[in-house]
Order: sequence, then C-alpha cells, then structure tokens
Amino acid sequence: MKEAEKEYDFIIVGSGIGGLVCATVLGMEGYSVLVLEKNHQIGGSLQVFSRDKRIFDTGVHYIGSLDEGENLHQIFRYLGIMDDLAMKRLDDECFDLIRFPDGSTYKHGQGYEAFKEGLFENFPNEKAAINAFCDKILEICAYFPLYNLQDESEVEKSYVTHPEVLALSAWDFIESITDDKRLQSVLLGSSLLYAGDRKTTPLYVVALIMNSFLSGSYRMLNGGSQIAKLLTRRIHSLGGRVLKHQDVVSADYVDKEIKSVVTTDGEKFSAKKFISNTHPKKTVEIFGEDRFRAAYRHRLDKINNTVSSFMVYLSFEEDFFPYLNYNLYAYGKEEVWETVDYKEGMWPEAMFICTSAAHDQGAYADAMSVMTYMDYSEVEEWSDSFNTVARSGERGAAYEQFKKEKEEIVLQRLEKIFPDIRKGVRGIYSSTPLTYKDYIGTEDGALYGILKDYNNIMLSKINARTRVPNLYQTGQNLVFHGILGSTISALVTCFNFMDSKYLIEKIKTA
Repeated sequence: MKEAEKEYDFIIVGSGIGGLVCATVLGMEGYSVLVLEKNHQIGGSLQVFSRDKRIFDTGVHYIGSLDEGENLHQIFRYLGIMDDLAMKRLDDECFDLIRFPDGSTYKHGQGYEAFKEGLFENFPNEKAAINAFCDKILEICAYFPLYNLQDESEVEKSYVTHPEVLALSAWDFIESITDDKRLQSVLLGSSLLYAGDRKTTPLYVVALIMNSFLSGSYRMLNGGSQIAKLLTRRIHSLGGRVLKHQDVVSADYVDKEIKSVVTTDGEKFSAKKFISNTHPKKTVEIFGEDRFRAAYRHRLDKINNTVSSFMVYLSFEEDFFPYLNYNLYAYGKEEVWETVDYKEGMWPEAMFICTSAAHDQGAYADAMSVMTYMDYSEVEEWSDSFNTVARSGERGAAYEQFKKEKEEIVLQRLEKIFPDIRKGVRGIYSSTPLTYKDYIGTEDGALYGILKDYNNIMLSKINARTRVPNLYQTGQNLVFHGILGSTISALVTCFNFMDSKYLIEKIKTA
C-alpha cells in the first residue's frame, strides 16, 4: 500500500532532529509514523554538502553533552544510535579558543576543573569571579529538570515554579561578578553558539549551552548528517517511513481536526495526529491562519528571530593546513557581545572557525568552515528567489558578486590570523541567509530560531500543543536551540502522548 493511502498514527512535517527524535520515540512505543521532508536531504541543520571531495557541515560543527553519562549521550543511547556514531573528542585543555584583536588567545577547557584552571592562569586575581561564573551555570541548570533527565514532579524547584530564573540577564550577571572587561569577554567568548547580545540574551541560555559543551564536546566525523541517517534507519526499522521531496503546503480538516496534509504535488497523507517541526509562523501558514487565534498570530508577528549567518567554506590542498582539534572564536573588537548588530564597513566583527574531521584524520585538515553573523537585510533584494537541490533556481549575477565580495573580506580577516592560508586554498564556497531560509524554512534565515529575550521572556514561549486538537509542535523554538535543545524539545512534545516519568526512566536506564 502506498504511503498516501494509509492513515498513520502520526505525521511529522520536517525532518530536523526534533522531528526525527519524535518519530523515533513514538515508533519505539508502537505508533506508526511518517516523516515528510521537503528537501533532498533529511536532517535540517544536520545536512552536509561536498565540494572538492571534502565534506562540509551546514549547521552543526560540534556537539556537547556526549561524554558517557551526560544527558545527550544517554538520550542517544536510548534512541539506539550512540554506539554507531563516529566522533572525535575535542582537546581536553582547549576545545574552544577565544582570540582578540591584539592576537591574544584564551583557552576554554573541557570539564569545569579544566575550564577554571585554564582561566586561572590568565586571570590569577579573578578566581572568585571564575568560580562564581561556574557555580551560577550549575545553579541555573538545576532549574531545568528534563535537562538533567528528571521529571518535574521529582524536584523541589524548577523554572516553572520559579519563572524569574528565565528573566535574568546574562550580561548583568557577568558585570556583577567582575569589572575585568577582558575576563567578561572571555567568559562569554563562545557567544556565536547562541548569538549572545547584552541587550537580550538570558542567563539561562548561556548556562544550558555552556554546561552542555563543558560536558563533552565532539566533532562528528565526516559530518553531522550521520545522526540524521542513523535516526532514519532506526525509524524504518520500527516500521515508520521518512520521505524526501515532500513539501507540505496545506491541510484538510474534518470539523476542527486535521485529516490530512497536502504537498505541492497535490498528494495527500492522512494521520490521526500531526507534529510540525517547522517554525511556528510556517506552521500557521501550512495549517491555516483561520485555525489559530488572532492573539497567537499577533504574538508570533511581534517575536524577533535570531540573526542569520554568512558561511565561508574552504577546501585545502593536501598536507597544507594543520588540523585544529578545537574551535576558534576570533573577534575584531573587544566587546564580544556587541557583534550581532555590526557596523557597515566593520563586518565581520566575529568569526567562528573550525576544521573538518574525517574518519582517517591525520595532522592536516582538508577543509575549514567559517561562520559570521549576517543581517537578513543585506540579501533582502534577492528574497523572492529560491534555490535548493530539490528545487533549483538562479539568484542572478549581482548575488554571486555579492557573495564573492563577502568571501574576500572573510579571507582577508583569516589572513590576519593565518598569514599564509590563501596559498593552500583549493576552493572557496559560501552561503547566505537566503540559503538558510530556503533549506530550513525560516522567513529570515534565523540561525537559532526565535530570539529569547530576558526583557519579555513570555513573548517567546511556544507550547508543543496548539489550538488545533490534533496538531503539535516540536524543534528548536520550544525550549532552546541546537542538537541538545531540539532533542529535549522533542521529548517535551512526546510527553503529550506518554507519561513523562515513564519516558525519562526509560532514557535513564537505557
């Protein structure tokens, strides 16, 4: 029987990791599941591409919480993929290196002790502030039960009973523990992981993400797409299906409930329940504005998304550029949390730099990825264009020239750090906010989905359950972004269909 002729228990729209984890969990509980993906590749930000026989990650360059016993490690073990992941652990003494305009660098070590010891060497008079920073991270993380694989009923306090935790400013806290401007910037130096901004970023976002990467940081060998492939294989083994080239554009209803979703080809797929792994605005667009309250649509219109990015990908000649088993955060100004809203002519003021890791990784890297912030307004004149592997299109000569000019600026910035890098570059490739918009489905190519703003944290609160009785949401906009955030969001979504204690216990004992 063809998929379009069946009625599934669940149809999941979008194959980002949130959707794939939902499908796997539900499949393990005996539900029939169908995942519909519009693109040629599954995985959302886990997608990779190949140039010059080099593999590049599009969105996920390293992953935290993968040491044995840590939350993501345990969830992946429960999902049945942990033992098959091919990974390379980043250096213990330095998994992140923070670099400033004067050329000075500061190490972030893995684990709290290594992290603190590395900073004590550079800031011997700031031990109290460094200890206070680490203590606060752990304190804040304790308010998030599921993050610690606990059920909310098992803890005395959580962000639900103490919502004021969500409204703490990360920048205000940093200023309260030290007056040392350089230390402030070093502590917040990996801010490109969450687009840190002193005016908006909540402390809990910094805490959850910092703790994750201090708890086991790894690169995926030959790209993060292996996670999506392993989850897809798991879904298929459980009787589910993942279909590509299925762009869902609308839904059919019987009374108040969705009966089926409709693709651009006019094909219909039926289910009892539906989960959207797309941006909430896209969910409303697909499933019908009239099905959602005006107040909810108005709130979505008021929410800002995070900044987007310009990515540069370099392929190297053989045995030229050394493999770096750490990530480099290079800043063009001292104030690292004032780089999202960059000034024209000063771009890029912040760069995330990493080399790719292969199965046979030796002393030299074959590729490098460089991520910088880019505001969507820079590419807005081409916003009506669309180009993916599944649906190709041209953006024109002016757009290609724009990319070439930006690539050259980034390369010049790289030369200040690696003077001879240009000599060994085999190929240069890039992507803009339009690329992210077309592949991921956010209207402005947002890096990390909805912006979390400590000034009005409830504005960005998105529930898994929607007003449509059999429609639910999952993905990075529910809890927080990234592999871990989207995976935890998937569990939150699944709690609507199974007891939370039951599922958490299965994960903990996997």
